[in-house]
Amino acid sequence: MPGDNPVIVKRVKKGGHDAHHGGAWKVAYADFVTAMMAFFLLMWLINTTTPEQKRGIADYFAAQSISQTSSGSGGVLGGKVLGEPGARSGGVVSVYEKTSPPAPSDPTHSKDNADRRGGSTDANGQAPESQAQSDEHLEQAMPSIQDGQFASAAESIRQAMQQMPDIAQLSRQVIMDQTPDGLRIQLVDQDGRPMFQPGTSDLMPYAKETLAAIAKIIDRLPNRISISGHTNGGSDSGGNWELSAARANAARAAITSAGVDNDRIYEVAGKAGSEPLLPEDPDASANRRISIVLLKEAPPAPPGDKP
Repeated sequence: MPGDNPVIVKRVKKGGHDAHHGGAWKVAYADFVTAMMAFFLLMWLINTTTPEQKRGIADYFAAQSISQTSSGSGGVLGGKVLGEPGARSGGVVSVYEKTSPPAPSDPTHSKDNADRRGGSTDANGQAPESQAQSDEHLEQAMPSIQDGQFASAAESIRQAMQQMPDIAQLSRQVIMDQTPDGLRIQLVDQDGRPMFQPGTSDLMPYAKETLAAIAKIIDRLPNRISISGHTNGGSDSGGNWELSAARANAARAAITSAGVDNDRIYEVAGKAGSEPLLPEDPDASANRRISIVLLKEAPPAPPGDKP
């Protein structure tokens, strides 16, 4: 009716959910997703590393007077430089040479050196007990260091073969394992794909390429090398001894021509059929093979010690 106050309806438009805190939840969610990605990446890395690599990482961060490895991984590709003495630093032997003190020439001289180092010697001029414990600790660590290097070398050989199309198909004919003597690399024959010309010591072209690829990897380690040739058909066969020895020597010539120092060859032997790969089938083609062993080296004695 005229004179009545008009009815006013006021509608308030409420802001969206983001208006209250400006989308800060998106930043928090992004941080959460990033943390989860980092966590799962860490779990994956832990799952893919070998026990030797885990030991190397633990040793790297452990507080010790002597590091068990000169790099975080302890592997053959772990940043070591191998060459001639002076350039061949970072190898297994040089770790001991750099950490071992010089042998004392007399008790007075050794006492003076110990005083300058802040250490001490006993009445007979012997090294303190802590030094002896460190030497013993290093000797115990040497096998694990070499095992880690051998594992890295084997993996490098596998990768090198996969990257070379001409010999990638031979990966099943290269068998690598660790024995009490060291890392053993065996090149075995298969039916229709021998490593040598039948009845001779002449390497097949693909066998030469395979040995050259292996030589590039084992040249990075200082260990001595043992090479042996094997045939099938039993060790009492007429010319098997000469043939297996000639094939071992042909493998030696192949790896030395690929860059391995000839002085590292410890032995070249022909074993005929005396050590078959498949004892239950002496005539199997797999028994015809070349075995290359990177020998484990004993820890070097401290300077001045007598055997």
